[in-house]
Amino acid sequence: MSAHLLFFALLSLLSLCSEAASSCWRNTTCSGPDQPAFPGTWQSNIYAPSSRTVKPKSVLSPPNGKFVSSYHSSATLTGNGSALVFDFGIEVGGIVSLAYSASGAGQLGLAFTEASTWIGEWSDSSNGGFKGPDGAIYGNIATAGKGAYVMPDEKLRGGFRYLTVFLITTSNSSVTLTDVSLEIGFQPTWSNLQAYQGYFHSNDELLNRIWYSGAYTLQTNAVSVNTGRQVPFVKTGWANNGTLGPGDTIIVDGAKRDRAVWPGDMGVAVPSTFVSIGDLDSVKNALQTMYDHQNSDGSFPEAGPPLLQQGSDTYHMWSMIGTYNYLLYTDDTSFLRQNWAKYLKAMAYIYGKVGSSGLLNVTGTRDWARWATGFNNSEANMILYRTLITGANLAIWVNDTTGLNATYQSHAVALQTAINTYCWDNTYGAFKDNATATTLHPQDANSMAVLFSVVPSSRAENVSSRLTENWSPIGAVAPELPENISPFISSFEIQAHLSIGQTARALDLIRRSWGWYINHPNGTGSTVIEGYLVNGTFGYRSSRGYSYDASYVSHAHGWSSGPTSALTEYILGLSVTSPAGKTWNLAPQFGDLKSVQGGFTTSLGKYRAEWNLVGGGYTLEFSTPKATSGSVTLPCLKKGVLPYVVLNGKSVGKGASGRGMAKLEGDTATLSLPGGDYTIAVR
Repeated sequence: MSAHLLFFALLSLLSLCSEAASSCWRNTTCSGPDQPAFPGTWQSNIYAPSSRTVKPKSVLSPPNGKFVSSYHSSATLTGNGSALVFDFGIEVGGIVSLAYSASGAGQLGLAFTEASTWIGEWSDSSNGGFKGPDGAIYGNIATAGKGAYVMPDEKLRGGFRYLTVFLITTSNSSVTLTDVSLEIGFQPTWSNLQAYQGYFHSNDELLNRIWYSGAYTLQTNAVSVNTGRQVPFVKTGWANNGTLGPGDTIIVDGAKRDRAVWPGDMGVAVPSTFVSIGDLDSVKNALQTMYDHQNSDGSFPEAGPPLLQQGSDTYHMWSMIGTYNYLLYTDDTSFLRQNWAKYLKAMAYIYGKVGSSGLLNVTGTRDWARWATGFNNSEANMILYRTLITGANLAIWVNDTTGLNATYQSHAVALQTAINTYCWDNTYGAFKDNATATTLHPQDANSMAVLFSVVPSSRAENVSSRLTENWSPIGAVAPELPENISPFISSFEIQAHLSIGQTARALDLIRRSWGWYINHPNGTGSTVIEGYLVNGTFGYRSSRGYSYDASYVSHAHGWSSGPTSALTEYILGLSVTSPAGKTWNLAPQFGDLKSVQGGFTTSLGKYRAEWNLVGGGYTLEFSTPKATSGSVTLPCLKKGVLPYVVLNGKSVGKGASGRGMAKLEGDTATLSLPGGDYTIAVR
């Protein structure tokens, strides 16, 4: 076959690949939704591309990344070491294809990075070897003329924004790249990457961008089950060909790396997934792989296969809490029944570590990166409390008849008493890091104490106030991981503030931390980052002060997507309170916003709400499926005074009588309503 015929055959193959890419990833079944559940103008905020085949937005010059031109159809490299940077404009990931015309033999090198900080001939670090940047991959230019290069599948690059292509040649030859394209590898079962099953929109454009950056991050974290990071890690370069679990799609911790199931990360990622993209198949498969690899003593691994890292009491419990979250959003009782015996074994394992003081004695000390974790660590005890409370609900949902609901509730009450007795620092007004003598008051334990209602309401406000003392201009510093800002733990903090009505604090922290990154000129401009340092660099200092290569930090990390769920569940105020949303709650928080709307879907149908401040009052419109019921909590316009409430044109507030009356409860008015379409005016 002539060189020209070979070239056009390769282009035909690439065209077929592109057609396949426009449906679903490789051999996966297209089981995702075809259309968005809530079409509207807010779709312009979605970062996900409209096609599974994408092209760069612009061409930059290395190493400073200065703009050269918009990407059209060709770019030329001339001479050994010449290079160009292709900027896709957002975080992407998958398999790159190049078509070219060359004037001589040589090699093309390809290097990748999420942040422009590491543009060059060495890819940012991803393989877990802590050896520094990953280097590049190389494709031969065998002869002069036209040709094509497609990355090997195992070299799939899960997350990057910038692609550097450089020429290696012994002559003064040139290569004209006539086509540069990428086959998207994430969200493998979705033919339409913009088919979101939830949405959010407010009058604050920064908050809108932050919500959608969390949602898009979660899309990049839903990957094909045969594209995990290879273990043992390769010594040079990278390999993403590890098997992660069952099914076609699974949620992992990061687009670039680790590309493994981490249940702790899912504590933030799953609620945000539910309210935004709605991809709960990936969640189910991630949980199932944890049950499939449960150890004989009842413990779950800290991370799923092929990594299968062990020895974490906190991540063990996050698998259990994750089971509750999945059931809450889906009502998939068959999944619960299938794994119930293993769940009970997991509960027996962790509760067996509760000592005579009533506190959990932590022996599985691996955790999210905090420095200290053992003995009666307060964060782990907060998580155990949440595990017991959610376990009590699961016992009801699985129709347990042995009294487990009451048993777990009793254990939770006893634990709550022990935590407040031994871990509370009365002098400081917040929780210590441990029951031992310590002056450390951690962000994680104190945030979870408020969010999970471990701390009495009389103390919750003081804890919330103390948390703000750790704030810097670009986010909250975690005392348990000095000099670090963790959007993972800050995700719990913003929800903690919101859970007690400290709306202004939560919005302030969202804008400081997530606003700082989404506007960072060196970032992805489309996703949420794993963590960063208080000095404003992208480095991340892990447990016990060990600093790894700064380029190893993930810039598309689902554990940092907390604002996505928080803005929907607290600011819009719409949440489900029983499986699949059979019951729901609507409790808006205004803060400094003027209008918010949003919604999500379950197997029962669509849930949406919209509120607007109007004059001296506000309006609230919402719609929930007919077969449901819920509670509406309306902020009072004046503290302690029942407002004038009009529901679908009829007064249900002051001076009204009959059924469905608004009731004054503290500084709010409450209504109990069946599912349906409603308009409420409060003045």
